[in-house]
Amino acid sequence: MSEEFNDPRLAALYDVLNPWAADSEFYFSLASGCPGVLDLGCGTGMLACACAERGHRVVGVDPASPMLDIARTRAYGDRVEWVESTAQAYRSDRRFDLIVMTGHVFQFFLTDEDVQAVLGTMRRHLADGGRVAFETRNPRRRAWANWTPERSFRTVEAAGIGKVGVWTEVNGADGDLVSYAMGFRVPGVEEALISPGTLRFLPKPALMEHLTRAGLRIDSLYGDWSRAPLSGESPEIIVVARAWPAAVRGAPGR
Repeated sequence: MSEEFNDPRLAALYDVLNPWAADSEFYFSLASGCPGVLDLGCGTGMLACACAERGHRVVGVDPASPMLDIARTRAYGDRVEWVESTAQAYRSDRRFDLIVMTGHVFQFFLTDEDVQAVLGTMRRHLADGGRVAFETRNPRRRAWANWTPERSFRTVEAAGIGKVGVWTEVNGADGDLVSYAMGFRVPGVEEALISPGTLRFLPKPALMEHLTRAGLRIDSLYGDWSRAPLSGESPEIIVVARAWPAAVRGAPGR
């Protein structure tokens, strides 16, 4: 997990860098009609609290305590059950009508074992007829090619902090793994804060195989937040999936 999530100074910038946008609207729309919602990798709780405001019973799970500290202070944060845990390790007797993993969190799971553990958590906690939804960047678009200080630098205004310069730089690529670092130039701090991380860019065939192994089947597959069909040039691979029906003989993952 990147230091940007565990460092309280950087966690405070998360909502400024990742405001409510088209992806938030997409997941919020999926929650309509779903009494129970599980948000794995909920971060600062923006989506979870929006769902709680609308009356959903929400559990937000995240391994980064600084992010959950912010989530608890949000409006309607007292209506969400917050759990400090990795997605792989989360266990509950509850079952959910919708399980989401947003913000490209899925790409932080770097091994096949971790991917299966996360998908297994989703499958294990699905209510009958429930759906899981998450996204991963389409590797065919090579988004990391634009992750240079020159192309990615931007300045944001953060309440209580001031103007912060932010950039991303790729440190290397090995197969489907891309190592990078985010830089933050914070007022009053002499040296830039550097947050290294690694993301996995799973190609579609490998992703589909993982879903099948986990006992999940595609309900919908989109290429962007407007629900356009997935193509080779789509920026995202957006997955909405269900569990294989128990009545299907030989259903994967049973």
